[in-house]
Formats: sequence, C-alpha cells, structure tokens
Amino acid sequence: MKRILTIPLLAIVLTSCAAEESHTTKTETPTEPKKVEGLQTAYFASGCFWCVEAVFESVRGVEEAVSGYSGGTSVNPTYQEVGSGRTDHAEAVKVYYDSAIVSFETLVDIFFNSHDPSTLNRQGPDSGTQYRSIAFYQSEKEKTIIEKKIKALLRDEYSIVTTQVIPFNTFYDAEDYHQDYERLHPRNGYVLNVSIPRLNAFKEKMPEVLK
Repeated sequence: MKRILTIPLLAIVLTSCAAEESHTTKTETPTEPKKVEGLQTAYFASGCFWCVEAVFESVRGVEEAVSGYSGGTSVNPTYQEVGSGRTDHAEAVKVYYDSAIVSFETLVDIFFNSHDPSTLNRQGPDSGTQYRSIAFYQSEKEKTIIEKKIKALLRDEYSIVTTQVIPFNTFYDAEDYHQDYERLHPRNGYVLNVSIPRLNAFKEKMPEVLK
C-alpha cells in the first residue's frame, strides 16, 4: 500500500542541525585528508549534512564525504546565510567513491534508503529549504538512474516523492568545523538523538554495503 511517510518528532527537546555552532568541544582530532585523485564524485542533499556525511562514509567504496552547500546561486555562502534560507542552497555532501567497488546506482539507493524523500523541506526536526531532498546528476545516464529509482518508489512505496533531480553546478565546502561532525562530537545532543539513530536505521536497511 502506498503511503506518505513522516518522521515523528522526538518527545525530548532537541536542537536542530542549524542551532549547533562551532564552539562545541571536539572529542577527537580531525583525520588527515584522504587522497581522492582518480575517484568519481556524486552529490546529494537530504537534510542535515552531518547525518548525510556519516551515512556515506559508512559505505564500502566511499573514500570521503565532504559537507557543503549546493543547489543555489549564491557565491561562497556561509553556514549562517544558508541557514537563513535566502541563498537557495541546500546542505549537501560531495561523495568521493571508487566506481570499481560501489556504483552510482548503489549510491542512489543509499541516498533514498537513508532519508524520507516524501517530506518537503524537512528531515526529522530540521525544516527549511536548506534541508530539501536533492539528487544531483552530472550526466544523462545518472539522471536516468535517479528518475528510474523515483518511479520505482512511487510505484511500490510512496504516494509522493519531493526529491529534486537537477544538474550539478557548483559545490562549496562547508566550514571546517562541520566536517566529520558526527565522529568528532559523539556526545552532542543532536548527534545522539538524530544523527546516530538515522545512521543505524540506514545500516539495518543496507548492511551489505557497509565497510
């Protein structure tokens, strides 16, 4: 039976992804940048980029995921500007992957299995256009893969899919303190109550792709 899924709000008080700031104490040191030469790239937006980054970095064949901003026209946007909803950008991730290990088609499956594509401009406690669902494509082949997946979802699972399918243009890296946020802040309230449950739910759905 087709349905529109909604993510119930948690009964406890939560801050949103947008409410967190850089002054949070880090519990680990950042890892050295990984070598990404020769890898393919893919771009997705599906809510708070801390969550999305953590999902893709758990996948075998993904060497790196970078939090950032895409989908809008503003040049060099800041976190505060994107959070205001006035830039047209969404919080997004740039995924560096080895296509010999994981295909773009599998990345699209991961994208749709790790968020609710039926909710417009919302994921969990986060709402606003900066949290909208977007699958970016860099070729007609990628566009066809995404559209085929959406048709299957509409046939088998959802009554509506709000995901935008748009050509990739520009990606701006987010500020340094956003990178690897879930790993570096495991005791942060948002991470404990939103990011980690979302990651674990994805792992239960697609254990075969995990590192």
